[in-house]
Amino acid sequence: MKYSVIVPVYNRPDEVDELLESLCSQTLKDFEVVIVEDGSEKTCKDICDKYASILDLHYYYKDNSGPGQSRNYGVEHANGDYVIILDSDVVLPENYMMAINSQLPTLNFQLVCWGGADAAHPSFTPVQKAISYSMTSFFTTGGIRGGKKKLDKFYPRSFNMGIRKDVYLQLGGFSKMRFGEDIDFSYRMVEAGYQPQLFKFFRQVYNSGIARINLEKRHPGTMKLVHLLPMVFTVGVIALILISAVGRALMYYVDRDQFYWMCFAPWLPLLLYSLVILIDSTIQNKSLKVGLLSVPAAFVQLMGYGFGFIEAWWKRYVQRKDEFQAFEKTFYQ
Repeated sequence: MKYSVIVPVYNRPDEVDELLESLCSQTLKDFEVVIVEDGSEKTCKDICDKYASILDLHYYYKDNSGPGQSRNYGVEHANGDYVIILDSDVVLPENYMMAINSQLPTLNFQLVCWGGADAAHPSFTPVQKAISYSMTSFFTTGGIRGGKKKLDKFYPRSFNMGIRKDVYLQLGGFSKMRFGEDIDFSYRMVEAGYQPQLFKFFRQVYNSGIARINLEKRHPGTMKLVHLLPMVFTVGVIALILISAVGRALMYYVDRDQFYWMCFAPWLPLLLYSLVILIDSTIQNKSLKVGLLSVPAAFVQLMGYGFGFIEAWWKRYVQRKDEFQAFEKTFYQ
């Protein structure tokens, strides 16, 4: 058998149902599916039983240990030469497996590892499309995450990653990192001399702000200037809002005319950025509604990354906590 699809699951039966349904529709059928239930209270066993007669499907239940260790568990039980790591909320196009299989022989070297970008499924609601846009756009964190317009080297993510099984085992699989375990794995691939290839496919994001600090601690020198942009954006937004608030106070207590600019000028960069997002998303999605929803989604995406980055920097560099002490309460629970 050539391919094993590995999916860790934690309390997501509905998502697994959609993923397995999309796997049933694959034009290439020669693959197995390994579902690893990571200590879920709401299991997907019944869902897996529904597809057991259609797919070569293996279901395992284990104590909770997080997604990285669950992927390792799945790979240990896999029979394929290549393992394909997916998140439970992925929905695959019907030619996904065939596209991978057809691209392997066209490369002029033996492919060891690959990954794909993410995109909005046509069935997504406007809100889902707006969130997808905010996670993949060049104007948000898309360039950082390895989308279509990359600002850094491509490193596969765990929502859509393939690797030769023997190399996976050689590298020791995923680490016990709280966040960023997939990028840590990709860095170790590159450091071992392997070059991941980009295949263009489907969706999701992780705790990128926290992960970036943890990854820099593990792999010094991997943080680039581009990784600081969401943090700079976050600090900038807060600073502009504070300047506007101070201006309003000065207008009220000192001189309305003198400090009028200070009250309203700080909002101009934010309005300009919002307009860029609105226009770009509306054109890409062919929907003004999605464009409007993309504006708050972009701010949440960038500032969520930014706040995570700042919190992780404070805990790891100022308080000098290790990654387990710093984020013990927020890991996959």
